[in-house]
Amino acid sequence: MPSSVSLQRPTIATMIAIVTLCAGAVAADAQSSGDLPFAPGEKFEYAGRVHVGVSGRGTLRVDGPSEVRGTTVWTLHSDMEGKLGFLRASDRSVSWLDPVHMSALRFTARERHLLTKHDDDVSIFASEKRWAAEDGTQGPLVSEQPLDELSFLYFLRTLPLADEAELTVSRHFDAARNPTIVRVVGREEIEVDAGRFRAVIVEMRVRDARRYKGEGVIRIHLSDDACRLILRLESNMPDAGKATLALTSYEGTRPVCAAKLN
Repeated sequence: MPSSVSLQRPTIATMIAIVTLCAGAVAADAQSSGDLPFAPGEKFEYAGRVHVGVSGRGTLRVDGPSEVRGTTVWTLHSDMEGKLGFLRASDRSVSWLDPVHMSALRFTARERHLLTKHDDDVSIFASEKRWAAEDGTQGPLVSEQPLDELSFLYFLRTLPLADEAELTVSRHFDAARNPTIVRVVGREEIEVDAGRFRAVIVEMRVRDARRYKGEGVIRIHLSDDACRLILRLESNMPDAGKATLALTSYEGTRPVCAAKLN
């Protein structure tokens, strides 16, 4: 496969952005804001691979608190880089999340690949039932608690995820990306650089015309405990095959994660 294709779309740098495009879930099933598995100070580090010779690394972290339009928010950051030899690509995204209502107020993204670039800067107004982007695009909201590409990945961690649970979810601020099907497909032990863990496996079918040319399937391993660490992400990507990210280290806000075996 030509190197131009390898870094234009299917880089590790795009993996987090792709995974988090599945925003939407049932609010009644989420934990209360006082018992979230994440908080400011949490940081995950990842290594991964998309195709032979294409590797990457990145971080997810939570900062804050800060304020957006009078609302106290936590700031979620995703910073990913991919490379093939001397060629590089990067994705940077930020979500400003109200942890009390589990609702996003703003989202930005900056993608730089070999032959393409893409930027987003979206303000989300739940009380006005609308969103508006810096490039002039806008639209109505389908949920009173909207989420964006990054904040859903954190919201997913708050769900109980019982065996064989299946949800049809519609909370992405962009109606064209709804709904997403979230399904618990099993539990197993998994080994990553950060250790060996008991994990719950979640499969998601997402709608993303720009990245998947239609529907994509993403599989996420979360630690099977209250920490809900994001252990592994994988998906089959157009023109590239399987892409994976695996946790190498983490700084959590809980002193003990019971699912860790070593």
